Amino acid sequence: MATRKGFTQQEINKTVWEVLDRYTELNPVGSGAYGTVCSAIDKRTGGKVAIKKLYRPFQSELFAKRAYRELRLLKHMKHENVIGLLDVFTPDLSLEKFHDLYLVMPFMGTDLSKLMKHERLTEDRIQFLVYQVLKGLKILDFGLARHADQEMTGYVVTRWYRAPEVILNWMHYTQTVDIWSVGCIMAEMITTRPLFKGIDHLDQLTEIMKITGTPTQDFVQKLQSQDAKNYIKSLPRVPKKDFKAVFANVNQVAVNLLEMMLVLDAEKRITAAEALAHPYFEQYRDPEEETVAKVYDNSFDNVDLTIEEWKCHTYEEVVNFKTSGAVPESKETSV
Repeated sequence: MATRKGFTQQEINKTVWEVLDRYTELNPVGSGAYGTVCSAIDKRTGGKVAIKKLYRPFQSELFAKRAYRELRLLKHMKHENVIGLLDVFTPDLSLEKFHDLYLVMPFMGTDLSKLMKHERLTEDRIQFLVYQVLKGLKILDFGLARHADQEMTGYVVTRWYRAPEVILNWMHYTQTVDIWSVGCIMAEMITTRPLFKGIDHLDQLTEIMKITGTPTQDFVQKLQSQDAKNYIKSLPRVPKKDFKAVFANVNQVAVNLLEMMLVLDAEKRITAAEALAHPYFEQYRDPEEETVAKVYDNSFDNVDLTIEEWKCHTYEEVVNFKTSGAVPESKETSV
């Protein structure tokens, strides 16, 4: 197969990659159900990038919709605290031949799980990291809640960090669904061990309620599912634990924030904006930076189109994408 001018071809993990000449030194760093990611060097900037090749994006309507949605979300997320999209390209010359899609993002050298494994994080590092995550949530204010359909997004939170309303599919998710996860991660950073380590869904819920206590009657009334109501009513009553005792020898300001994040009732949970204003982040706070993004246009989320129609929309996004010349400096340097 002839390579398009300006592109280089190579085989990675038994798959042919055809990327723009400006990206060199490709090395696979991970793969999932929906694609493979390679690190690469952008010759124009000398910076390191991550290139994701979507796996057969147009093999079905579901995959085609997912590819389009991922592209739209990444384009929306162009902000310093969130991995945005630097470039998107296809080696295919026309819409008719369009079948491969490559997304280019800043390369993040580490992730939180690796950070937590290798060292005990200092208090100010925890403050900084949690502050950055919360700022990201505020900026992304289209709430992953709307994308809770994991088949569509490939966004699957490990059970230990899932909000209770997700575990039991209790009610419509609100934006605070992510706050629960942040609370779990923050607690783990502080204590170096997972807070709720359930072996299955119901065990996970039991572990959560050992600390939050069993739900109140007014909360049970709000549940949409009769099964969920019956299940909660069948549980032995457990009082809420004193968070100061659960997190002994921990900075009390941090404990106060955790208590506001880890609330069973999502409506009473602290929001990202409220959390950012919490005294725990005082030394890092810069309200100027805490901008709220333009609301994500999700009008396509509930649309059913044919593969060809999704393909056409995606191709249009690729062709019209304006690349930014420079790679933003990786946030990792300041972590």
